[in-house]
Amino acid sequence: MTYPDNLLYTPEHEWVDWAPGTQEPVAVGITSYAADSLGDIVFVELPEVGAVVTSGQVCGELESTKSVSDLYAPVSGEVVEVNPTAVRDPSLINNDPYGAGWLFKVAVTDASGLLTAVKYAELTGD
Repeated sequence: MTYPDNLLYTPEHEWVDWAPGTQEPVAVGITSYAADSLGDIVFVELPEVGAVVTSGQVCGELESTKSVSDLYAPVSGEVVEVNPTAVRDPSLINNDPYGAGWLFKVAVTDASGLLTAVKYAELTGD
């Protein structure tokens, strides 16, 4: 499996479209590894707009035909947008995890501890 080089990752299998110095809100999602491991995602619970999330803390939930999995915030900050299309059609998360299947956007206050695509691939054994 390959992972987009322009994204950063967490050991909990989330990605964030963040670059150091970025001031714009950043998109958050789960990796293709996580989507494949979960199987068909049928329900997603996301943090609400205005919620403050903390890096490494649970901020939502993904339910698949196989299991229920916690969603962890990859960065700290305020949620400024959620993807209503992914909430209505969770299959987008499986079909396009790095595109239309993004989950929410955060105005970042802290983004420490993120992994490069190479380090994430080492973590997953890819």
